[in-house]
Formats: sequence, C-alpha cells, structure tokens
Amino acid sequence: MRTKSMIVSGLAALCLAGGAQAATLVVTAAHMVDVLAGRETERPQVIITDGRIVSVGRLGDPLPADAKRLDLGDRTLLPGLIDMHVHLTSDPLYSGYRKYEFTDSFWMAVGVANARRTLEAGFTTVRNVGSADYDDVGLKQAIEHGYISGPRIVPATYALGSTGGHCDNTAFPPSITTPTTQIANSPDQYRALVRKVHKYGAELIKVCMTGGVLSKGDSVGAQQVSLDEIKAIVEEAHRLGLRVAVHAHGTEGINDALRAGVDTIEHASLADQESFKLAKEHGAWFDMDIYNDDYILAEGAKNGVFPESLAKERMIGLKQRQNFRAAHAAGVKMLFGTDAGVYPHGQNARQFAKMVEWGMTPMEAIQAATKNAAEALNRTADVGAIAPGRYADLIAVDGDPLKDIRTLETVAVVIKGGEIVKDVVR
Repeated sequence: MRTKSMIVSGLAALCLAGGAQAATLVVTAAHMVDVLAGRETERPQVIITDGRIVSVGRLGDPLPADAKRLDLGDRTLLPGLIDMHVHLTSDPLYSGYRKYEFTDSFWMAVGVANARRTLEAGFTTVRNVGSADYDDVGLKQAIEHGYISGPRIVPATYALGSTGGHCDNTAFPPSITTPTTQIANSPDQYRALVRKVHKYGAELIKVCMTGGVLSKGDSVGAQQVSLDEIKAIVEEAHRLGLRVAVHAHGTEGINDALRAGVDTIEHASLADQESFKLAKEHGAWFDMDIYNDDYILAEGAKNGVFPESLAKERMIGLKQRQNFRAAHAAGVKMLFGTDAGVYPHGQNARQFAKMVEWGMTPMEAIQAATKNAAEALNRTADVGAIAPGRYADLIAVDGDPLKDIRTLETVAVVIKGGEIVKDVVR
C-alpha cells in the first residue's frame, strides 16, 4: 500500500504561485454511486478546487485549462463514509478491569492511532459519542491543524448519565472514589451539564437513557433517566443548536426519549411498534450497531469483558437485529453507526453486510452512511454526497458495492478535502 500525505497537484490548501487561483483536480473513474439520486452513474468526472467539489459531470465534459488529472481506472467512486457512533479513544482489547492498567493519557494516544485507521478505512467523518477528558475535542483540533491524520470529528465529549447508570463508573466499591464529571440527577443538573460540555467543545449531546451491555451492575433495558430529565436535556441542547443522541436499549427508555424529541436513538435494541410510530412522528433516526455482537461474543471473554456483560449481549444481540429489520420495514429513518471501540477501529465497514443481511438493499446501507448521516448531522452542505459545494471527501473501491456490499471492507483510495490520504497501487 502506498500512502500520500501531499495534496495531489497542489490541491486544497496549496494555491498557485502568486496566490491567484486555487489549483484544480479532476477525478475520474469507471463508476460512481450517486447517493442523492439513488443510482450508479458511468464514467463520472468530478472537478475539485480548494478542497471542495465544483462540479460533477461525465468524462469528456469541458475542463479548466490548468486542471490536473487523477484517473481511478475501473474503480467505483463513492462519497466519504460517515460512522455516526464511534469511540475513538477506546480499544476493545482492554475491556472490563483491564483498561485500568493504563494511565489516563494513554487513551488519547490510542485515539490518534484509531483516527488514522478510521480514515484509511474510508470513513472521512465520524460522530464521537463519548470520551473522557474532552479527548475527542483534542483529536478534532489536532486533525484540523494538521498534526495528525484522521476523519472530521463531531465530538460529544462526555456522555451524560445518572448516578449508578451506564455512564457512571460502577466497577468499584465505595472506598474508591471515581470521577462524576458527567453525572446528574435532576432536570436542572442535566441542564447545567449540557451547558458545561457545550462550553468545552461538545457539538452533540450524548445521553445514557438506559442500562448497557458493557456496564457493570445494571439491567440492559432499565430506564435510568426520567422523562422530565430527558425533556430538560433536549430543550437545553436544542436551544444551543445541538442535537441529542440517546443510548437506549430498553423499550420504555427509547419511547420516553422519542416523546421528549431526541434526534437519534443509539442501539434501539428492544424497540417496539410504538417506538417506530414515535420515531416517525418526531422525525428521529435509529442508529443500530448490528455488527459488533459477533465480535463481542467471539473475542470479549479474552479481552476482559465482564461475564454479566457477555450474558447481556447474548440476551439482546439477536433481538436488536430482528428489530433493525422491523424498524426498516416500518419506514423508520436509519443511520450507519457501529460503536467502533467496542470492536476494532478500521473494521467499521463490516457492518454494511449485516445491514443488507437484515433487510436493507446495498444502496440503502450506503445511503445510511452518507446521505442520511449528513442529514442527521445537519451537514448536507458539507459531507455525505459527491455534489457541488461539498467537501471533496471521496473513496474508491475495486468492484461494484451495489452488487457486493463487502467491497466496502477494502477501500483502495481515500481522499479527504481533496487530499489523497490512501492510494493502493495495483
């Protein structure tokens, strides 16, 4: 594999001598997946200037006189992919008590490595839905200022939760004091937390509404945040222009969160018909991580996952996949979110095959990670499609992902903002 850290032909930040016009790159390929139109086009020609897409046409259309060319041959071109649920500063190799073998700053270094793996896997934008110490904000800043390589990050900072809940640290006895930075127990306390994390860089609010699989001592479906509390969170977040993502496995927690007007439901494992109805009424999205069950059950025990967590995963894994199929069939808006960090970063695209197996067409699965994700992020001017005005975030694969979705698991070319960050030479 050959990687390139330079902008091809001086694209993006580099301008022509004298600071006149920005350099222009033309990218061509055999095919392109047009996620906005929901179809594949032949012999696309994408013109990029200063890191943004200027036009999308066909090979042979007129070109600027000074344009440089990048021909991807018989490959298929797609928009850069978006994973709506990652934890860049987590590594599944160190679960349960094993993660306490390391000092706190270790996890930021882990995040640097995971950011690069994620980008080279074709995911040019991610929503990081929970990290300690505002690490995701630091990663975002380091990427944007060119110190490290990684995707565009929408940070949530701390995931907010209640005492003893999924987002609290329940693995130690009372004699060991653990931080409670993200813990609240009333509507007013949650309002204050929303303001605090926003102050320090959160562009999204993440809430632990119910119990979880990997947390110790709670029921995976039990509601942990009251209806009044989630209403206060949503009201405060929306007032600040932030969207709200809710970790919710259990039915009542899902439904109360939807009644409160949250924007996305993460996991949605035990959603029911009422959940589907409420999601459609309120315009909410489901973001269901239906691949990682395989990894957790296969590798979790040796990685230190608590036995009770493995039991919880066995209880809900199949139900979540069945409810994914049911939600899709019911017309709920769906996103691509993997919970990377629970399984190894860089393997995000393995979920596409599960989404197709459980009811989506390949185009729908791809749209969940592009067009739909951009809508849920309120970023349709920037990401999620190969379209004029958006960032030149492109990937290319060998083969046709509309015929074999698993081609997305091996991305040959990654371009972010007009810069080639991965180019596999055949």
